[in-house]
Amino acid sequence: MSSLRRTALAAGALAVGAAGWEVQRRRDLRAITEDPEWDELNRRLDGHVHPLRAHDGTLLHAEIHGPDGAPTIVLVHGWLEACRLWHHQIRDLSRDFRVVAYDQRGHGRSAPSAHGEYSEGLLASDLGAVIDALVPSAQRCVLAGHSMGAMAIIAWAGRNPAVASERVAGVALINTGIHQLVERLAILGDWFGSRATTETVIAGLLQAPYNPPSRLDPISLRLVRRIAFAPSAHLAQVAFAHQMFLTTPAPVRAGFAKMFTTLDLSAVVPRVTPRAVVIAGDRDRLTPPWHAEQLATALPNLVRHTVLTNTGHMSPLEAPDAITAQLRALASEGRPSAVS
Repeated sequence: MSSLRRTALAAGALAVGAAGWEVQRRRDLRAITEDPEWDELNRRLDGHVHPLRAHDGTLLHAEIHGPDGAPTIVLVHGWLEACRLWHHQIRDLSRDFRVVAYDQRGHGRSAPSAHGEYSEGLLASDLGAVIDALVPSAQRCVLAGHSMGAMAIIAWAGRNPAVASERVAGVALINTGIHQLVERLAILGDWFGSRATTETVIAGLLQAPYNPPSRLDPISLRLVRRIAFAPSAHLAQVAFAHQMFLTTPAPVRAGFAKMFTTLDLSAVVPRVTPRAVVIAGDRDRLTPPWHAEQLATALPNLVRHTVLTNTGHMSPLEAPDAITAQLRALASEGRPSAVS
């Protein structure tokens, strides 16, 4: 076969592949935009913006939804997310509760760390600043955290047990872990051979300071589904998470990813004394249910340990009604009340 013919055949194959890629991309976009969930997740909720300064001066974006004077629920999102992760919970809980949600440093509309530091100590300090500024001093609140947000709650409450006992009526710890975060990843199975090799590769990719392509394409969409969702998740939910993931700056993503490689909160969990609910997803590949079992066993005041079926890492999006019900029950059972 002549080189000219081989070149022509290769060019033809590339053209067919590109055409197929574009067809699939348009199908995906149509499925996303025609799903009512996409419009709902992107609908702006009424609330009041309350910027505040962390203890090191970092500017944090926070929002308050719901009636003044109602019991307060503070929502803390996870890595590569923003407070809009909690759209369904804010929408429904703000009818009866005062809901505070904030963007963790470097995420959403909050500023990054001035000196590039990202640690559990800063996460804990930022949560403390939010509680000090936005939770009425005469009230006990409920704290709910997803993934890294739950780690922030554990770090803060474990470092400040007396304050947590006074200010917090209950904590909900969702899709999270306290140690062995890299070792227990279950994203790719044995694609690279041993589990250790696989997770070393993944950890290296997460810490790399590169900016991934921002355009929604068939591969990145399915990669996000594979990593963070159960197979049954709406494509609109996956696309919404994809948006959040890609808006997090590369240095922030890499900084917190590095933190995960050595994070170990097991020593402080026994000092987290508020009533606690632990929630896991049975299809979670980032923090598999093993993590929830370890956490539930170590907490001194566990109320419930729930594993949601057919749910991945993004429970607030994948199972919004179940998460909302758990938070409502915790806040109601705990009866956040005035501090004597």
